[in-house]
Amino acid sequence: MSTIDDSSRPNDYGAVGNDAESANAIAPRVGLQRGLSARQVQMIAIAGTIGTGLFLGTGKSLAQGGPASMLICYALVGFIVYVTLLLLGEMATQYPIAGSFNAYTARFFSPSYAFALSWNYWFNDAVSVASDLTAAQLVLQFWTPSNTWVVSLVFWVFLVGVNATHVKAYGELEYWLSSLKVVTVIIFIILGVLVNLGLNEDHRFIGVSNWRIPGAPFVGGFGGFARVFVTASFAYGGTESLGITAGETKNPSKNMPRVVKFVFWRILLFYILSILLIGLNVPWDYPNLSNKSATTSPFTIVFKEAGSAFAASFMNTVILTSVLSAGNHALFAGTRVLYGLSVSKPAQAPALFAWTTSRGVPLPALLLTSSVSALCFGSSFIGSGELWGWLQNIVGVSNQIAWLSIGLASWRFRKAWIRQGRSLSDLKFHTSWTWPYGPPFVIFTVSALILIQGWSSVIPVFSAVDFLSFYIEVPVIIMMYFSWALFKNRPAASRPAETEPSASSPLLGRRRSRSPPRKLWFTDLVDVQTVDLNSDQYEEDEADKRDEEQHGAQTGIWRRLYYYLA
Repeated sequence: MSTIDDSSRPNDYGAVGNDAESANAIAPRVGLQRGLSARQVQMIAIAGTIGTGLFLGTGKSLAQGGPASMLICYALVGFIVYVTLLLLGEMATQYPIAGSFNAYTARFFSPSYAFALSWNYWFNDAVSVASDLTAAQLVLQFWTPSNTWVVSLVFWVFLVGVNATHVKAYGELEYWLSSLKVVTVIIFIILGVLVNLGLNEDHRFIGVSNWRIPGAPFVGGFGGFARVFVTASFAYGGTESLGITAGETKNPSKNMPRVVKFVFWRILLFYILSILLIGLNVPWDYPNLSNKSATTSPFTIVFKEAGSAFAASFMNTVILTSVLSAGNHALFAGTRVLYGLSVSKPAQAPALFAWTTSRGVPLPALLLTSSVSALCFGSSFIGSGELWGWLQNIVGVSNQIAWLSIGLASWRFRKAWIRQGRSLSDLKFHTSWTWPYGPPFVIFTVSALILIQGWSSVIPVFSAVDFLSFYIEVPVIIMMYFSWALFKNRPAASRPAETEPSASSPLLGRRRSRSPPRKLWFTDLVDVQTVDLNSDQYEEDEADKRDEEQHGAQTGIWRRLYYYLA
C-alpha cells in the first residue's frame, strides 16, 4: 500500500521526492495511508451523508416550516450543494491532498481566511459527532425515555475504537452502514407511496390532505420558511467532506470524478422523494414531532402508519445505525481536518496532531476531536430535543460557510488557471456548464442563506439563544481571520522563526511577489498570476493501474445493476 509521504509522490506537506527533513522537523510519524477503495468511496458518497439530517431533521423542518417550505428549501439547498460538489471535485481531482477545501482556500484565496475556516470546520465536525450522539438519545426514546445517555457512551467508545484502528476500518464500516441506508430509503419510498394511496391504519387515501390542514402548507410564515434552510443545510452537510477522503483514496484522479459524477444526483433524488412523501403522509402538527424534550423521526411515523409496530421498530433501529454512521463520518472528517492543520506550512495547529500510528491513524487529532462529544451529555440538563436543535443550527451554518469557501476557492483557482494560459483540457476533471458562473452562483446564494435563515430568531420576538446558534460563527470567523493575519505580519524579531512556505506546500503554494511593497497587513489575497498550479498534482503509478484493472474486472452485470438502483 502506498502512503501519502511516499518518496515518489507528494507527501502530506506537499513536498515531492525525498524531502523528509521538513516532515521530520514537525513530528515523527508515518503519515496517512491511501487505504479507501473505489467501492468504499463510492458507497460513502452515495449514502455516507444520509443520516440524522434526513431521518430526524426532517421532523424539525416539517414542524417549523410545513410541507411546502420543507420541499422548496431542501430542493434549493440540494441544487446549491450539487454545484458546490462539482466545483470541489474539480479541485480535489487535480490536487488530492490532505486538508481538501481548507487547503484550496489557503492556496488560491487567502491563507488567513483558510486558517479561520479550517478551525471552524474542525469545530463543525467535532460538534457534529456530539449532535449525532445526542440524536441517538432521541431515537432511543421511541422505546424507553430513561437512561438514554447510555447509548451515547456506547456509541462514543465504539466510534473512537473503529477510527483508531485503520482507515480501512472506517471505510468498511461506512460501506455496510451506507448500504443498509440505501436499501432502507428505497423501501421507505415504496412504502410511503403505498401509505399515501391507502395502505395505512385508517385505510384511507391521504393524497395532499396534510397540505390543507390549518397552518399548512407554509407554517410560521416567512420566518418558518427561512428557518428550514439551516436544517436543510445540516441534512446535506458532509457532502463537502468527500474531498477530505481524496487524501486517502486509491487512485484519486480516477475515483474522485467517479464519485462526483456517478452518485450525487442519487443523493439529491433520495432526499427530494423522501421529503415529498414525508410532507404528504405526516401532518406538521403530529404529536412530539419536534419539541424541547423529544423529536420523532417522520420515517418511523410512516412505517407506523403502515400498521406494523414491528416495522416501526425496525425503521427506528435503522435510524439508530444511521446515527452511528453519521458520527463515524464526522469523526473521521474532523480528525483529518485537524491533522491537515498541523502539517500545513506554516503550521496552524500544534505539531502533536501531526503524529500518526504505524497504521496511519492521527491518534492525537482523533482524541481531541472526539472529546468535544461530551456536549451530548448536557442533554440531561437542557433537554435532548432542544440541545439537538441548537447543535443542528451551529453545524448547518458551519456547512454553509464551508460551501461558501469552496465557491471562493474555486473562483480564484479558475481565474488563476485562465490567467496563466492553461486550457480546460488540461484539467483532470471539470463540468463545462459550471464555467464560468458556478463559483459566483454558490457565493451569492449561500451568503443569502446565511443572512436570512435566522429571521425567526429576531422577528416577531427576539430569542438570544436561537440568534447565537444562527450567527455566532460569523463573528468568530472574522475574529480568527484578523488574529491570524496579525500574527503572520508581526515583525520577524517578535515571532518564532518559521520556514518560508515551499513552492509545493499543499496549503499556500507558491506566490512570488512581483512588487516589493507589502500589502496591508489584513489582506493576503493570493495572486492568481503567480500562484503555483503545478505542485501536488497526483500521478498514477503501477499500483493505481492494477487497482483500476481490478475495479473494471469486478464491475459485472449485478454490480452495475446495484449501483444503478443505488
